[in-house]
Amino acid sequence: MQTAINLERLRQDIEELARIGSEPGGGVSRPSFSPADLEARAWFKKKLTEAGLQVRQDGAGNIFGRLGEKEGPVILVGSHLDTVIHGGKFDGTCGVLSGLESLRVIQEQAIKLKKPVEVVAFTDEEGNLVGDFLGSRAFCGCLNETEIKQGQSQFGQPLKKVLEGTGIGVDSILTAHKEAPQVEAYLELHIEQGETLELEEIPIGLVTTIAGKRLYYGSFLGQPNHAGTTPMELRRDAFLGLADFSLRASRLVISEYEEGRITIGRVELRPGTFSIIPGQADFTLDLRGFRREELAAIEKSVLAVAAETAAARGLSFHHKLVDATEPTDMSSRLISLLEREAQELGYRWMKLTSGAGHDAQILATVTEASLIFIPCLEGVSHSPQEAIRWEDLEKGANLLLKALLRLAT
Repeated sequence: MQTAINLERLRQDIEELARIGSEPGGGVSRPSFSPADLEARAWFKKKLTEAGLQVRQDGAGNIFGRLGEKEGPVILVGSHLDTVIHGGKFDGTCGVLSGLESLRVIQEQAIKLKKPVEVVAFTDEEGNLVGDFLGSRAFCGCLNETEIKQGQSQFGQPLKKVLEGTGIGVDSILTAHKEAPQVEAYLELHIEQGETLELEEIPIGLVTTIAGKRLYYGSFLGQPNHAGTTPMELRRDAFLGLADFSLRASRLVISEYEEGRITIGRVELRPGTFSIIPGQADFTLDLRGFRREELAAIEKSVLAVAAETAAARGLSFHHKLVDATEPTDMSSRLISLLEREAQELGYRWMKLTSGAGHDAQILATVTEASLIFIPCLEGVSHSPQEAIRWEDLEKGANLLLKALLRLAT
């Protein structure tokens, strides 16, 4: 009997889940612990039960389906089910449901396992609550306790308030790692969220390194004043400070750090109305790099540019670090295993890096981790236009299945 995933069943699962939190324009909004997310969680638990898996949920809301009765370290496979606002239906979902499909096939074909295997849907990978990777960080025991207890979600509510009525609390999130089994290896499948694979016409990407990042809230503070009576040369315009900084910092990163990234994703001006010069410009700052030394240098240089810009314009600059991850290498042993399995399956593959963060980055702090990419059309992600070719997903899921079997049998 051929051991391969059932693409039609996997596709049906993805389409079915995409209806939960769906929007008229074709997008999906399923931030963690929203009504749509709670519905998706119940749907996923039902799918796990129907597949004959042992279902559990830890104190952070991470959901697991286990196959195999043996004790000892587990082979873990998964990703996340939550989405950004107005996101797509493949980010995260492909990894979780390909893991579920792989375990179904193993179960249906009565393949004997020497080691237990679990599929996991991690909570809030997208960072809609307090920092990215809440679930996987809770699982690995590397949360910032102060941030969990005092932090607010992107929607302005304290985490404690968001969790009301979910059966999950701040204390249970902080102690979730005590429930975690020892993990021998972690495998994750994900859409690339870039154009490399599509441009190269290669269906499989094997990630070598995931970029680290620094996320800040920043503010330029000046003086609100009348827009008609205040001469240009006397203004302390917070918006002009932010505009100047964004251009100078972007040019700096482009010219001095070949693999660096800088993004200002959200801006709010205060008072924010006609006829008043902005006295405050609040913004988010996202800095990324593939090497620790380079990321540290980018961070130092960009913050220095912000301070210099503020001083030159009669403003003050304030910033707060809200999330940080380090550049992370994936397991060379698992990459080699995946290369061999891809070759046996007759799939073309290439090695590449990931500028986007993933749960695999966090799992790599406690075990060997690997990340498989499949192409997404035109590199579009975090968008209603996010799309894949189903034949690419079939290849990626089959590679995931073969790797699981190699590790667990």
